[in-house]
Amino acid sequence: MTRRNTRNSTMMLAAALLIATSTLAQTPIEPPKNSFTPQQDVELGQEAAAEVRQQLPVLKDDAVDDFVDRVGRRLVAAVPAHMEQPAFAYTFEVVNLKEINAFALPGGPMFLHRGMIEAASSDAEVAGVMAHELSHVILRHGTAQATKGQKFGLGALAGQIAGAIIGGRTGQIIAQGSQFGLSAYFLKYSREYERQADLLGAQLMARAGYDPRQMANMFRTIQREGGGSRGPEWMSSHPDPGNRDDAINREASMLQVAGSANTGASFQSARRRLGQMSPAPTMEQVARTQQQSGNVGTAGRAMRVDPPSSRFRTHQPANFLRLSVPENWQAVGGGNTVAYAPEGGVVRGQGGQVAFTHGVQIGVANGDGAALRSVTEQLVASFAGSNPQLRRQSGYSRTNVGGRTGLTTTLSNVSDVTGAREAVMLSTVQLSDGSVLYIVGVAPASEARSYANAFSRVRQSIRIADAR
Repeated sequence: MTRRNTRNSTMMLAAALLIATSTLAQTPIEPPKNSFTPQQDVELGQEAAAEVRQQLPVLKDDAVDDFVDRVGRRLVAAVPAHMEQPAFAYTFEVVNLKEINAFALPGGPMFLHRGMIEAASSDAEVAGVMAHELSHVILRHGTAQATKGQKFGLGALAGQIAGAIIGGRTGQIIAQGSQFGLSAYFLKYSREYERQADLLGAQLMARAGYDPRQMANMFRTIQREGGGSRGPEWMSSHPDPGNRDDAINREASMLQVAGSANTGASFQSARRRLGQMSPAPTMEQVARTQQQSGNVGTAGRAMRVDPPSSRFRTHQPANFLRLSVPENWQAVGGGNTVAYAPEGGVVRGQGGQVAFTHGVQIGVANGDGAALRSVTEQLVASFAGSNPQLRRQSGYSRTNVGGRTGLTTTLSNVSDVTGAREAVMLSTVQLSDGSVLYIVGVAPASEARSYANAFSRVRQSIRIADAR
């Protein structure tokens, strides 16, 4: 009797030690620095989700919705207590698009492309993608990345955050609906954030009853089937942090799967329902339909825009920056960028797109330690993503910006909203923290000569007060 009790006690102690060892062995994840409050995450996420629902075809089907909601709720229930955010409101919706993609917005809204579910071979593979996306929300990566790039206050970030997080052609559609269509490329997830989401996602899967190795399987499927000349949609905003498969499988080996999730039957039901539907459209088809609906309305009405005043007024849009602009230009918008434009210099098309037609826009891009020319090239590529007819007109010339050596290049564009040919001047300069200040001047090509002098004066007036 005594021997049996001793043996049972030894077995119980061994089991307890095994569980404790497993818990201790998993990689600890710490949320990054964030200047936003959790409530601001919620507000931004709800605004961005409204943009998504307005711009993209949300699929409303009971069987499909039931599946993603079941998986989502299991994963949310697996969030560690110390990472829970009571203010967050998690929702799970499917977008009727062919591309393999998924994204989650600050505060909880998550969207899966139909193509993601159709490409998966099991409920656990879908859960892997959802766990990864949920981890970005839990760790507040969207607003943490905005914190790194934010220089001009908290402003109206929703559309830009949504467009950057979503990435690819889908993200461009969302980003075009907010601000001036200039993509905030510095908001895209960093490789470190991707690493954190992979590892925390694996931990959530195990706690929810899914095999974490299925996450790595699904990511291989995305890489294989989501290809083409432009690469997988999901990968455009979720860069491989390096050895992704090995890292996920190594983490999985340190975790214990808690029971069985039992969502396989729901997955099969959702797949059968999708198989009965007409094929999902591509994002290109959706974008083409939006364009064919016509960008008339405000953009279709000619409005006289006064030329730049010869008298300038000084502004301080951020505590590190002062500049002077023509006195008949007013500050417009907010968020990651600040713009100064004359009356009538910003117009909105019927489809909701906004065009910045006259004036200057100033923003800050995360340099990630890259050389100024490299970051400038990335900016040009980012702008071209939401302005497909943007073309380089000159090489780079060295320019004095705020007493520092910067770069300037000229570009041309044809606005999707107004249809007008535009002259664009871009100048960039490095800040002390490695980020890059950029100044974009825009004017119709027919008025470029009268605006060129104003753009040069604005650039020459810039004063930077970041400690070097």
